[in-house]
Amino acid sequence: MRILPLWPVSMALSQLARNLLYAHPEILHRIDKYQNHHFELDITDLPFVLRLDPARAQLRAFRRGAAPASDARIAGSFAAFLAMLHGAEDGDTLYFSGALQIEGDTSAVLALRNALDDAELDLGAEIANALPFLAKPLRQSLAPLERLTGLHLTRADTTPEVY
Repeated sequence: MRILPLWPVSMALSQLARNLLYAHPEILHRIDKYQNHHFELDITDLPFVLRLDPARAQLRAFRRGAAPASDARIAGSFAAFLAMLHGAEDGDTLYFSGALQIEGDTSAVLALRNALDDAELDLGAEIANALPFLAKPLRQSLAPLERLTGLHLTRADTTPEVY
């Protein structure tokens, strides 16, 4: 992947960001004054970094060291990001354990984290909704992929048990 062009990745990610923000407009309302901030998402397992521009619903990939300056940076493994996004792990716990690192405007990062957490996103379901022709095979493959990889590919079931 290091030699492949990143524009197709950026186009797909930005389309996903637009779909997410269209389906969950409360995310932008929740981050309020930080909508115009730029967030670097450094998923350390990937050969590139992501730059989120919430106001423009843009999520772009850049080669490491070539990303424009951001207001805040969040770094960690793909597993940590997915676990936080899907509610399997608390962002504060991941930060204090060292699984996630934060630099820059921490209040902006907290606003983003809270907005995403409140939206209770399920990335697998969001991708399936954005690409309906892939919905059925994607849903059928997620559980086996979770078991195989150990990654949280769907939202953790937060429904309280009734006794």
